[in-house]
Amino acid sequence: VQLQASGGGLVQAGDSLRISCRALGRAFNSYHMGWFRQFPGKEREFVATISSSGGTTVYADSVQGRFTISRDNAKNMVYLQMNSLKPEDTALYYCAGTRAKLSRDPAEYVYWGRGTLVTVSS
Repeated sequence: VQLQASGGGLVQAGDSLRISCRALGRAFNSYHMGWFRQFPGKEREFVATISSSGGTTVYADSVQGRFTISRDNAKNMVYLQMNSLKPEDTALYYCAGTRAKLSRDPAEYVYWGRGTLVTVSS
């Protein structure tokens, strides 16, 4: 499956932004999907993940209560709604997919899209 992330941009602290990821390929509803982010010079870190059915979601502590991951299997889309954005949320955001298991570990994800840059100004 090919993944295409979009929707990043420049926002101010406190603003909201929704980024999207489109999956090209079959059986999207068999993949658990995740969002990760990467700061300059750092490893990718887990943000959120959603099960193939959409029934289970898991969040990093740093975004819990502010970010919401969702998916629309009919449209082959996964979303990350980001509210109350902070300057420290500035990063390159990646969507990823796996059939293995729902996981916070980026090593468990086989399919990756190109990142979309989110910049939050103070």
